[in-house]
Amino acid sequence: MFFAKPGKFPACKLFTVGHFILFVVTIILVAVALFFTRKKNEKSVLKIIRSVTILLWVLEILKIIFNLVVGNGKNPNNYVPLYFCSLILYAGILSSFCKGMLKRVGDVFLGSGAIIAGMCFLVCPNTSLGTYPMFHFISIHSFILHGLMVYLGMLVNITGYIKLEKKDIKYYFVFILIIGIVAYIFNLIFDSNLMFISKNFPNTPIEIVYNFSGKFYPVIMILIQATLPFYIVYGIRSLANIKKKKMN
Repeated sequence: MFFAKPGKFPACKLFTVGHFILFVVTIILVAVALFFTRKKNEKSVLKIIRSVTILLWVLEILKIIFNLVVGNGKNPNNYVPLYFCSLILYAGILSSFCKGMLKRVGDVFLGSGAIIAGMCFLVCPNTSLGTYPMFHFISIHSFILHGLMVYLGMLVNITGYIKLEKKDIKYYFVFILIIGIVAYIFNLIFDSNLMFISKNFPNTPIEIVYNFSGKFYPVIMILIQATLPFYIVYGIRSLANIKKKKMN
């Protein structure tokens, strides 16, 4: 079952016992990991980011190989890592191995977009549990990936590794915009839906955006991804800082 082709076994589906178990286990593991690493210094956090980034790339390569072997290679949606949640792979490299502005771009995504993307998927893992059973490589991979996104995002905030500033939106925005443009061009050539910016994704919140935006859907969808996640995290952090100052 663990490496079965899609459709061979019944899908776990959303909001089932299997989904609940994977969600709870992931959240517990993230919480435990944060507890034991919450006081790490900057050097140690960097090592963690590097280790997690390498692990995620290994898992992503295995996922690509799996999809090609089982016959999912005809549809780029199944194996090309150009989704919002795939950006942790590139942001991780920028944060881990680059310096200056490029490193800041990676750090900003880890500290903002990664948290939102990770949590949204854990709540609604339609792209994995909608097709595969609970105990399947793709399902487990997806919860590891998104659990680690939440972990890294929370870690860099809790330890003070990054202090998000309002002006950081420029790094976040440009990063998402560039990936979005690349994905859109790829979608035009291969009739795919990378970053979910070219076609509807039924039975998800994306369908709401698709229905009201019409022909402007690709632009609006890119703009949402390039702004909203950052401002949600930045807003929460700002409120937390205000509350902390009042208590002191």
